[in-house]
Amino acid sequence: MFEEHREHLWAVAYRILGTVTDADDAVQETWLRWRQADQQAVTDARAYLTTIVSRICYDLLTSARARRESYVGEWLPEPVVTELGPEDRATLDDSISLALLAVLERLSPAERTAFVLHDAFAVPFEEIGEILGRSAGAVRQLASRARARVQEYAPRGTADRAAHLKVVEAFAAAATSGDLQGLVEVLDPDVEWRADGGGVVTAAMVPVVGSGRVAKLVQGLVERWFDGMTAEFREVNGAPGVVVRDADGVPDSVMAFRVADGRVVRVDVVRNPAKLRDV
Repeated sequence: MFEEHREHLWAVAYRILGTVTDADDAVQETWLRWRQADQQAVTDARAYLTTIVSRICYDLLTSARARRESYVGEWLPEPVVTELGPEDRATLDDSISLALLAVLERLSPAERTAFVLHDAFAVPFEEIGEILGRSAGAVRQLASRARARVQEYAPRGTADRAAHLKVVEAFAAAATSGDLQGLVEVLDPDVEWRADGGGVVTAAMVPVVGSGRVAKLVQGLVERWFDGMTAEFREVNGAPGVVVRDADGVPDSVMAFRVADGRVVRVDVVRNPAKLRDV
């Protein structure tokens, strides 16, 4: 019965925590608690397990905030990379995008938990209140504040998968061919480049903003590529992105894109090796 809900539980944990490792740990701890529970008395296993994993994630997120505040440079979520999705999929899964998960870092642990559970998984406020130890009314307010902040800070983006992929392909073609003007044209004038090296590898310590600056940055990175490095299209957190590998096939960086009105409005680049172990 637990295995029937494992994928759902991991989806909840990853959206609350933003890291694959922590999500794996949370699901494993949920499994251990499930084994110790009186399973015959559980009338709704999915709701019961969702409550358990959410409580675990809430506790983990509270302790993780201190670590992230002392993080070197920009902190980005740990990317989830899979094979490129089917061409007939019409829309993107924005609830798992790196851009949205990065915005959720602005929320308090309680706000983030309430927002994810209610807006992404339709968990009733009463049940969320039991998880957070608050009234349903207080949880409703938490989710409302979180929603407002997400709407304020989340970059605009298209839900059209084909339009997104077309722009990412144009970006990759211009970057790898050295076409600086073509690169500028595919970037929004106010595009943001955010990179996470964790203080371990080279990465911009602060966001780089503007099509001209980002285009020159990308051009410089491509010019410094070592022999044998490759770039390939992959599914990065529910949308077409790019994985760059070194000559030995080891992931060097994962790039996630936000696209709107036919241009790239944000690029999130994860280079911290600790966050690429599962790629």
